[in-house]
Amino acid sequence: MPNRSQDRFPLPSAIGGTSGHPVRGAHDHAHAFVDFNAMVPEGLLVRSRRNVLKASVAGLAGLSLPELLQQRAVGGPAHQRTPKSVILLWMTGGPSHIDTWDPKPTRPLENRGPFGVIPTKLPGVQICEHLPLQAAMLDKFTLIRSVDARKSNHEPNMVFQTGNLEAAPRINPEAKIYPAIGSVVAKQHGSNRPGMPPYVGFYRSPSHIAFAGALGQSFNPLQGNDAAKLPIYDLVGNDTGKQTAAQMFQLSQGLDFERLTDRRRLLRDLDQMRREIDTSGTMEAMDQYQQQAIEMLVGQDAREAFDLSREPEAARERYGSHLWCQQALLARRLVEAGVAFVTIDLSYHTASGTWDNHGDNIPPYGGISRGLKPLLPLFDHLLTTLVSDLDERGKLDDVLVIAMGEFGRTPRMGTQGSSDGRDHWPVVMSMAMAGGGMRHGQVIGSTEPDGGSIHTRPVTPGDLAATIYKHFGVSQDTQYIDPKGRPRNVVEYGSPIHELGI
Repeated sequence: MPNRSQDRFPLPSAIGGTSGHPVRGAHDHAHAFVDFNAMVPEGLLVRSRRNVLKASVAGLAGLSLPELLQQRAVGGPAHQRTPKSVILLWMTGGPSHIDTWDPKPTRPLENRGPFGVIPTKLPGVQICEHLPLQAAMLDKFTLIRSVDARKSNHEPNMVFQTGNLEAAPRINPEAKIYPAIGSVVAKQHGSNRPGMPPYVGFYRSPSHIAFAGALGQSFNPLQGNDAAKLPIYDLVGNDTGKQTAAQMFQLSQGLDFERLTDRRRLLRDLDQMRREIDTSGTMEAMDQYQQQAIEMLVGQDAREAFDLSREPEAARERYGSHLWCQQALLARRLVEAGVAFVTIDLSYHTASGTWDNHGDNIPPYGGISRGLKPLLPLFDHLLTTLVSDLDERGKLDDVLVIAMGEFGRTPRMGTQGSSDGRDHWPVVMSMAMAGGGMRHGQVIGSTEPDGGSIHTRPVTPGDLAATIYKHFGVSQDTQYIDPKGRPRNVVEYGSPIHELGI
């Protein structure tokens, strides 16, 4: 197993990233709207005829979003889009399966761990005592206790987020070519409503999330923390009292949305003659993409979806003020507004992740008692509130909610000289799913008595990817071209999880 020194990377000496929180590498990966240039005067201010002509030739204000939208349309799906979406709750660091969804209450302490178990809504099924809310509504969930996590690692967390066993940068130099499942969905399915981004990620570090790889930066996730006002937490989970600035929707000084709309009208007039002589339809198509770009920036849908102040106070209180809960509420708002795929990085730390409970004395990791235990009530509230809210709003059949991490933890406690720490254990892990119009109220697969290996029904990263693609109506035979010109399948060594009735 990788040792602890492999998990943590040196932290930067200064704050990086536009969201105001410490980010290792300061956004090493550009998000899909990196070329928006919203804070650069040349990008949005039209001060001369030359600027106007530049804008009319290059696209409104030099924005790359029209090109991005055009790329998403080329080669896109011919089928009718379905209003399906996914919310991925990524438990960064790898939660212990034995201390959450696959307890072993009759085993010796060093195996079973310090927690007790409770019965659930499903007869004969028990889970950790610190997940009582999920236990009470487990009929709405599927637990998969036999997930094969071999080859999965973290920093970057890519194998399960791409569905590909070779997407492990620590051992494969080509790993970063494999696109995130969310990026494939962005290209093949797109958003569920014009003017909304298809793939949004709330992430503390770019090493915690998968990006578009060979598909190109146009299909990277939009950084949700840059688009919303959210509380900023420090590396060990303390609320700093500060908020992110929602910079994505801020314009250059002296430019407001009304003036930007006026410039759109001016460009439309200047381009009229070119449209009249264009017989290929290119100008007409570009008008469509430019309009979508403007709608993203100045339209109501995107800005309002990211604005939590528009949510009723009762709803905000229901979710709670914690950062992760606020992001979950935002995820619900985003899928309702038309976003197809949302990933939430459930981590305070920018290194290996808050769920990496080796047992050392470095906060917030700790072991099972000191590290994992404080997370479980918060996670229990977040997950069940999100699922219940979607259900009450009639959206649960369209929205697939997935909660998981990179791998499980060792069946024997005591790693790194601790009393109850657990090391990485990619042999097997557990995960939870709800919604998506699938068959739930079941447990899929099982582990051996000590939880150390799969006993029945292995489920692979490819199986998860295939299930998500089928949920979206994306063909299992979909391919993309890698940087060497070779076609590659988005689903390798996997098929939809048939027990889900999909």
